[in-house]
Amino acid sequence: MAAGSSAPDRPGADDPGRGRRLAIDVGSVRVGVASSDPDGTLATPVETVPRAAKTHTDSADVQRIVALAGEYEAVEIIVGLPRTLRGERGTAATLAVRFARVLHRALPGVPVRLSDERLTTVSAARGLRDSGVRARDQRSMIDQAAAVAILQGWLDERRSVLERAVRAQANEEGATVPENHGPEQDTAGSNTPGTTP
Repeated sequence: MAAGSSAPDRPGADDPGRGRRLAIDVGSVRVGVASSDPDGTLATPVETVPRAAKTHTDSADVQRIVALAGEYEAVEIIVGLPRTLRGERGTAATLAVRFARVLHRALPGVPVRLSDERLTTVSAARGLRDSGVRARDQRSMIDQAAAVAILQGWLDERRSVLERAVRAQANEEGATVPENHGPEQDTAGSNTPGTTP
């Protein structure tokens, strides 16, 4: 997150490499948290954190996210930036940007990114309903499911960006990269980002 910026980020050149990522779905009452595996392939739910009355670096919600970042050894935090269908910034986006800025101050060594997300909560609710979760039970899970959707979208885009970078580098060097060669692996299995065979 660039200092003072509220524009959404995209995976790219400043990628921290292999490691777990956390995603945050900031709501007015709860914060949903999801985590990825170290290879950045799959997002899974972690927990729902109750929101504090006021958000600052010492508030209980921020401190819980800081603790989770340490526990999961997060290399990057992705905060969902909800936009209206027209792409405009509303109250929910303002709330998310404020929370991301506080997290950025509370976790100086971990990049905090804003990821454009629209309708993740609606999609998460639909997915829970379709899987048979009763409406009253959804409340405790909806924020985590939205965080999973935010993180999975980020991971998928990250993988695509890194694969294109590997292919571009290989083209410059006159090498070829197999179609199934992912950005986090090489033929020796060292899991080094951007390595070509």
